[in-house]
Amino acid sequence: MSPTRHWNRRSALRRWAPRGAVLAALGIALTGCANNEFTRLGMPEPITHQADRVLALWQGSWIAAFAVGFLVWGLIIWSVIFHRKRSEQLPPQVRYNLPIEALYTVLPFVIIAVLFYFTARDQTVLMDTEADPASEDVVEIDVLAYQWSWQFTYVGEENVSGDDVAIAGIPGEDPQLVIPNDTTIHFNLESPDVIHSFWVPAFLFKLDVIPGHPNEFQVDLHEDVEGVFEGKCAELCGVDHSQMLFTVRVVDPDEFDEWISEQRDDPESGIEVPAAEELEELNGGTADGAEDTDDADEAAAVRDEEQDDEEAEAATS
Repeated sequence: MSPTRHWNRRSALRRWAPRGAVLAALGIALTGCANNEFTRLGMPEPITHQADRVLALWQGSWIAAFAVGFLVWGLIIWSVIFHRKRSEQLPPQVRYNLPIEALYTVLPFVIIAVLFYFTARDQTVLMDTEADPASEDVVEIDVLAYQWSWQFTYVGEENVSGDDVAIAGIPGEDPQLVIPNDTTIHFNLESPDVIHSFWVPAFLFKLDVIPGHPNEFQVDLHEDVEGVFEGKCAELCGVDHSQMLFTVRVVDPDEFDEWISEQRDDPESGIEVPAAEELEELNGGTADGAEDTDDADEAAAVRDEEQDDEEAEAATS
């Protein structure tokens, strides 16, 4: 092969390689304009405006990862093709290449800084609770997570008994959270026993429920979304953690008003929160694992006492 022909091929490849990389990155970016199972990259379809942000952040992170991957793969392929061994002659040896070393040192920090910026920006939006829970346009719900089910209390929706409308469950009888679409929902999260995590996959968001540390967040549901979605505890919280499930039914505002009116008139239609004795029976003799913990602590105390006696005998001898 003549040197001229070889040089022409190298020049053509060098011209088209960057163009191909740009087209590939553009193709990946354009997939973000659609919303289907492929472009969501494993995420469920979002049903809130906040979830749209999470999905965009997820897709942007993948685009950045693919861009870095294409750059690395391109450099590897370029090196293999244009710097392959052609003779036994040793190539020129250099101790360092300052521009390249500066590039691969600074570039990762730039990528991390950009990802951090977008993550912090979206986190601020996700945790924003500016909408007044007392407003008529906001549905406020107290979420009580306990071993091993949930209670949902609709704040301000007083029933004929004088209490707020509440729906609760027990292991094996999952409660259903009913909320209206095209509405802001304010969640107050509390737990009386251990750490749980309130997770609705369609929200693309979850938040820990910590004893003694109330949490809160808001979501704005899409106008056209309706249906039943799953919810669960995402924090290992004990023996029956796998049964700590619930469902979320999204309906239009008129249907929600009808449902909440029925709950006001018939407070017995919802499952009542089980008493401590009932929970103890359901959980096989321990309401929250306290008895098992006490037994373990007592055994540990006995072992420590025996060890102290042995050390005392050894010291006197």
